[in-house]
Amino acid sequence: MAIARRVSLFEREVTVRLAPVAIELIHGAARMLTEGELAGELYTGSTMLTVDLTQTRDRISDPPDASTAQRVAMLYAGDERCRDHARRIAISEARRTAGCELSTPLVDLESRSLGTELRLSLDVEAQRARVTTLPALPTLTTPTTPERPTRSSVELTAMRRCP
Repeated sequence: MAIARRVSLFEREVTVRLAPVAIELIHGAARMLTEGELAGELYTGSTMLTVDLTQTRDRISDPPDASTAQRVAMLYAGDERCRDHARRIAISEARRTAGCELSTPLVDLESRSLGTELRLSLDVEAQRARVTTLPALPTLTTPTTPERPTRSSVELTAMRRCP
């Protein structure tokens, strides 16, 4: 065994993560397929994003091969920015497919590669959002005095909705 006589004062780490522009490029080049249904109050559906890296070769400097696709798939799943963007896409597609507002959406993300393709599967479960309406306000019948003018019910409703 060799004894170290001199040591470095610095510990070095090399980190690799997806570049911010890569996220835009991936989502911009993706083919999207969405399916789902609203059964009663529960929506279940899925959105699949597929990116063929060979179709992006004019915009990326990395080789658009299977090892790059595999590396992107691995990094994508662990990147909070990617998961957040994918979640917004999935919820937007779920609302469009359901045809109504949804509440408490749960999104499961699976990221994998197949050859030069990156495949993102976004599964969504959500509840139909309940629409709440404000009750109608009664019309005031107080006589008008110079100190206290009567307001119409339209004005009162507008005042109640706006803080």
